[in-house]
Amino acid sequence: MAGDNLIYELYERRLASQIKPDRVPRHVGVILDGNRRWAKSMGFGASQGHKRGADKISEFLGWAEQAGVRVATLWLLSTDNLSRDPAELSPLLDIIVGAVDELSAAGRWRLRLVGAVDLLPPSMAQRLRTAVASTVGPEQGGRADERMQVNVAVGYGGRQEIADAVRDVLRERAAAGHSLEDVAQSLSEEDITAHLYTKGQPDPDLVIRTSGEQRLSGFLLWQSVHSEFYFCEAYWPDFRRIDFLRALRDFARRERRLGK
Repeated sequence: MAGDNLIYELYERRLASQIKPDRVPRHVGVILDGNRRWAKSMGFGASQGHKRGADKISEFLGWAEQAGVRVATLWLLSTDNLSRDPAELSPLLDIIVGAVDELSAAGRWRLRLVGAVDLLPPSMAQRLRTAVASTVGPEQGGRADERMQVNVAVGYGGRQEIADAVRDVLRERAAAGHSLEDVAQSLSEEDITAHLYTKGQPDPDLVIRTSGEQRLSGFLLWQSVHSEFYFCEAYWPDFRRIDFLRALRDFARRERRLGK
């Protein structure tokens, strides 16, 4: 066992040494997939899988922070998930809110809610808003907050986000006295980008999905147009720092043309 740990540590160090700081993605999006399948494979209930997955979050953020990632977006709950059996959904929401509370209490990261939070039960939505708001502190001595930004995607769907952005543009233009025809004539990609949940942040350079599934399922549809994708076989509760470093190494080796 000790020998296995030593080999693991040596390999981890070797991987880390292969990743140059200037090739680390600024923004990493993660689809935290496989909690239920992990639980089933271990003979546990779904809630135990979700709890194990929640416990992995702060560990992952530590790895990302150490690597030099500046923004991380974690997809914890989709709009589709809201239609699950209440017997599973209710404890899942409790676990998610508890995890966000813990991230907030740590004080290491600046949190932002990403998603249609109003679709959640009001008490849950309010707890999430309170936890996130507590991490947004005033600038210290005129210096900007340099902590890593963490987007907590709860009740998130890519189509929902784009629809919400368009609605926000329409409301804003209507309040300014513009007609629908005026908006149709002038609406641009930049207008929609400026009203996304992630407004003001760089688009994700790298999107990671665990559990072996090779699809986005609507994650950051607008923002991921030039993202690199990395699909990992490990279920999220089993995701290791080695797996993350492999994703970073793979990203660093790619030639990014950004559509050019």
